[in-house]
Amino acid sequence: MRIGIFGGTFDPPHVGHLILAEECRIQLKLDKLLWVVTDNPPHKQREVISPIVQRVQLVKMCIRDNPSFELSRVDIDRPSPHFAIDTVRILKQQMPGALMFYLMGGDSLHDLPTWKRPQDFIRECDGLGVMRRHADQVDLESLEKVLPGVTRKVHIVEAPILEISSRQIRQRIEEGAAYRYYLRDAVYRAIEEMGLYR
Repeated sequence: MRIGIFGGTFDPPHVGHLILAEECRIQLKLDKLLWVVTDNPPHKQREVISPIVQRVQLVKMCIRDNPSFELSRVDIDRPSPHFAIDTVRILKQQMPGALMFYLMGGDSLHDLPTWKRPQDFIRECDGLGVMRRHADQVDLESLEKVLPGVTRKVHIVEAPILEISSRQIRQRIEEGAAYRYYLRDAVYRAIEEMGLYR
C-alpha cells in the first residue's frame, strides 16, 4: 500500500486542495490519500483557527465521493502540538508495511531544516511528495548539505497554479464577496447554512 499524508488546517477545504490531492494521488501512484486535519499547528500559533469539529465536518463533505480519499484523526485524537515526525510514526504503527509519502509544498521543503527532528522525519518517510508550482525554486543541492538523504526521498509533483487560499476565501466571505465556486457544492452549502466565517 502506498499512502499519502496530506496535512493542513483546511479552514475551509477548497477546490485547490482537491486538485493538489488528486495530482499527488495519480503522480505518486497512491492507493490512499489521508487528509490529516491539524488541530493546533505549531507554525500557526498566532492565527485564529476555526474549531476542529467544524473543519472535520467540512473536510468530510469535501472528500466524501472519492473512495481514495480518507479523513485521518491521527492529529485530532491526541494532545497538541502535533509534529510531522510523530504523525508519520503513528500512521506507520497503524498501517504496518505501508509506504508513507508525506505531501508538502515547495515552501515547506525549503523550511524543512527548521522542523522538529528533520533528519528523523526524512528517515521515517518513504517519500516526500513536493507540490511545486512553476514559481517555486527548490534548491535540493543546498538542502542535501543540511539534511543528507533528503534528495532521494523527494518526488516532485507538478500541479497547476491556482491562486486560491483558505485565508482568501474566509476574507471573501467576511466581506460579502463571491466565493461559491472556490468550494465543492456541499462545502459551500454547509458554510451558508451554518453562517460560518461571517
